[in-house]
Amino acid sequence: MSFSSKTKNELSKLVVKNDCCLVSELTALIQTSGIVQIAGQQRINLKVITENASIARRLFMLLKAVFNINTEVMVRKNIRLKKNNSYVLLVTSQMGAGKLLERIGILKRNSSGAYDLNYGINPRIVRKNCCKRAYIRGAFLGCGSISDPEKTYHVEFVTTHEEYAHNLSELINHFQLNSKITMRKSNFVIYLKEGEQIVDLLNIIGAHSALLKLENIRIYKEMRNNVNRIVNCETANLSKTVNAAIRQIRNIEYIRDTIGLEKLPNNLKEIARLRLSHSEASLKELGEMLSPPIGKSGVNHRLRKLDAIAEALIKKGDGYNETKHC
Repeated sequence: MSFSSKTKNELSKLVVKNDCCLVSELTALIQTSGIVQIAGQQRINLKVITENASIARRLFMLLKAVFNINTEVMVRKNIRLKKNNSYVLLVTSQMGAGKLLERIGILKRNSSGAYDLNYGINPRIVRKNCCKRAYIRGAFLGCGSISDPEKTYHVEFVTTHEEYAHNLSELINHFQLNSKITMRKSNFVIYLKEGEQIVDLLNIIGAHSALLKLENIRIYKEMRNNVNRIVNCETANLSKTVNAAIRQIRNIEYIRDTIGLEKLPNNLKEIARLRLSHSEASLKELGEMLSPPIGKSGVNHRLRKLDAIAEALIKKGDGYNETKHC
């Protein structure tokens, strides 16, 4: 089961006590998953379709709790397309579909008495903060999805109506989030991509188990990234140290083979011989081998003098002036 399905299953079992929040959640589910069928003034049917059995049960419960409507859940088997089953809840005009849709603001009568569809979010449904949270939860159940956080951080809501997309984005951003809207084919997609904001969204809609799992994954990934950065840094430093040692040994060997180490001052001769005999030693270790011992900066200073001598010999191709390099 995907992370998105597990999150929806968790939300479908959430206990909500306030009637206003039940209405908000049901309204969002109907607006995102419902189909309104209008056949004349008095014949209005509502069909709500979902592929998640837990959401179908949630819809059944909400219709019963809020409007005392007992409806049946029909199962459609998608054998030909080899997809999941579809669960269909049908509320007929005899059951009160028209009154339901009018009350939640999806249908409204115009001046001629006919019905008009409202594609935006009814402000009366989301007056309170608790109702705003419930509506976003219902919208997530109806048209939302969340990617596996092991791979990427991404939450999105998909709708075919531009007005609804902007209303939903504004509702989400009411909670100091930064949702954005983009087009995908003929759909409008409201999305969040930052891990921290997705955690906040899960908290807003009440998906606390999913939130904890996502946070654990975020911590693990952050630790792994930190370890990788440290390893990369250490590898880079080690590479620099090795390359410097190779250069120093090459220069010392050049001096030895041209003018001889005996012509070097005692301090340079001593460090040159130590570097040749301890090619893998660090500057600190080389300094501790000297008598008297010196620090890293002192060792580095002497080795840089040896580099300068070797470069001068290579450039001039002649002997070494001892006084010049003392």
